[in-house]
Amino acid sequence: MTPGAGTGAPGAADATPPAGRRPGLLHVRFRTVDDTPVSAGAFEQLLRLLAQFTPVIEALPPDAALADVRGALRYFDRDAAGIAELVRLRALAWHGVRCTIGIGANPLLARMAAQGAAPGEIRSVPEHPEAVAAFLDRRPASALHGVGPATARALCAYGLDSVGRIAAAPPATLQRILGAKTGRIVYERARGIDPTPVTPNAAARSMGAEHRFVHDELDPARRRRALLSLADDLGARMRASGQVARALTLTVRYADRSTTTRTRRLDGPTAHGPALTGAAYALHAALGLQRARVRSVALRAEDLCRAELATRQLTFDPSDDKAHRIEAAVDRARARFGAGSVRPAATLGRTPPPAAEPLGPGPARP
Repeated sequence: MTPGAGTGAPGAADATPPAGRRPGLLHVRFRTVDDTPVSAGAFEQLLRLLAQFTPVIEALPPDAALADVRGALRYFDRDAAGIAELVRLRALAWHGVRCTIGIGANPLLARMAAQGAAPGEIRSVPEHPEAVAAFLDRRPASALHGVGPATARALCAYGLDSVGRIAAAPPATLQRILGAKTGRIVYERARGIDPTPVTPNAAARSMGAEHRFVHDELDPARRRRALLSLADDLGARMRASGQVARALTLTVRYADRSTTTRTRRLDGPTAHGPALTGAAYALHAALGLQRARVRSVALRAEDLCRAELATRQLTFDPSDDKAHRIEAAVDRARARFGAGSVRPAATLGRTPPPAAEPLGPGPARP
């Protein structure tokens, strides 16, 4: 057995599934050796490392990915745990990155296996129904992917506070509590059923930028100024490359090295600086960070597409047309005199954040 594998719930990772039914989906979470998030460039390199084993990779920015290696098992003459061990060793040796890997028969089980694994560990959930039930039984309702705090509270109000109790409940009861569609999905996931495929997203790229504060920042006004610079920089980069974004992701890193990530779908595909800034401000305000010690903030433009293929909502507001004309003039000035020649007035006199850098494949995560 691969080192680190088989340390899940009793009976969940020790049984050997029958030939031809072995789990083949990996959920890989990347962290540096000192347990900090990987950089944008390192994330792109790690996705390329996974591509050495399979082309079926779904990037989950900023630090995770799903990989379907079932088509590679025969080629490499290894099971999924053996391929996971190769990924773990190569990531550590070549990039100094520690991988925590969950292995399952579907994305749900692979995610949950990775959630319960220690840093750098490989944990596998066989496909046996009894092993899956044992693995899920005592986990809280909120551990199911897609079950948020509101749904978990609704279930707990009826005594359905564990995955095992949810799986034992009649489907009709869950549908009455959560609604027809959500109740059916939660019932299936409580039984380890997840038909969601791993969707390769190499065609959809992301672009990101990060600002690290000199000291842990408590002032929300300074965080907003950093977000303004990041949004302005992202917009300029996208316009220069002829791309627009359909979503924006904010990642906040705190003094204790924990992070919070939120994504917002934009009203329409855009590279317009004020639209990106407004979305960034809304994401920041929704977090309610009153006395949080923030070490860095990062923005990522998600689900990029070519600007000429995107639709734009027409408006009769002359101020909107004026803003776009000003933005075009600013872009021309930057192209001639350099990226730092024109900056938002609110950031003048302060050190600008690092420029946005293109990232690897990354879908928008609503």
